[in-house]
Amino acid sequence: MDPPPGGWKAGDSTGSKSAPGPDVPTAPLEALDQLWFQVSGTVCNLRCRHCFISCAPDNHSFWFMTREQVRQALEDSVELGVKEYYFTGGEPFMNREMEAILADTLELGPATVLTNATLMPRRRARALARLAEDSLYTLEMRVSLDGITREMNDAIRGDGAFERCVEGTAELVDAGFLPIITCMRSWPEAETEGYLEAFRTLLAGLGYHQPRIKILPPLLIGEEVKRTRGYEDTERITHEMLHGFDLGNLLCSRARLVTARGVQACPILLESPAARLGDTLAEAASKPAPLGESACFTCYLSGSICSNTGSTTGADR
Repeated sequence: MDPPPGGWKAGDSTGSKSAPGPDVPTAPLEALDQLWFQVSGTVCNLRCRHCFISCAPDNHSFWFMTREQVRQALEDSVELGVKEYYFTGGEPFMNREMEAILADTLELGPATVLTNATLMPRRRARALARLAEDSLYTLEMRVSLDGITREMNDAIRGDGAFERCVEGTAELVDAGFLPIITCMRSWPEAETEGYLEAFRTLLAGLGYHQPRIKILPPLLIGEEVKRTRGYEDTERITHEMLHGFDLGNLLCSRARLVTARGVQACPILLESPAARLGDTLAEAASKPAPLGESACFTCYLSGSICSNTGSTTGADR
């Protein structure tokens, strides 16, 4: 998993680390409850038409994290009181050290992996189940499935993604997991209840009854700008909007994202120079998160959409 020839090397610093200007609202870190890892960088086996950081097989903007890089951040996290860990990408299971990384993590706390489940053969699902069984802490799988039919999902995630995701989800269920099925809402919000029922029917066919389903609002950045639209100039957080607002509703008030190139305010703002808060976790934990990006507006409206239990547009059931 060496960096691509001619590309960046781990530890390179990019983007400004200066404090946000006076017109940009900020959110102080109330407590570092969650630590996120961009464990596969921007490398993914799919090329989704709604991906907010344009992950793809050939997107090497951010490279894989090594087990040692993750382990160092895990050690640093203990003193900072981190309660749970999340792994995202790209597709985390493209990182060949992923299972070893999870073994290290589960010695310290509960872990969640955000995956498209297309790289989930039976042997991997069973190996993950053994990791969970051997740990005092829970291991969650969050599976991205963006449609109730092949046509609906594959129009967003690419040909063949639906069938492979459903097969991978079935393997996880058979191995004893209760995966959180995550879907971006690509329909009018008033129709959400009908789609939830259709998801329940689909998953029941896999032997997954009373499934956990999380509907997310679209993030109008990255590839989604091409698929639908970007944010309007007025869709930004202002100081006035924060009067009486509980900043604890925002993920960046209790989380940070570690990458192979430094620490960002949150997983949505991976590519924002302004959201890069330092080289180390301790440095990033000492700074407030800037709320000047348009994507912050979606979190303002919908809550901590990235966490397992945060509020969403539609449902978190």
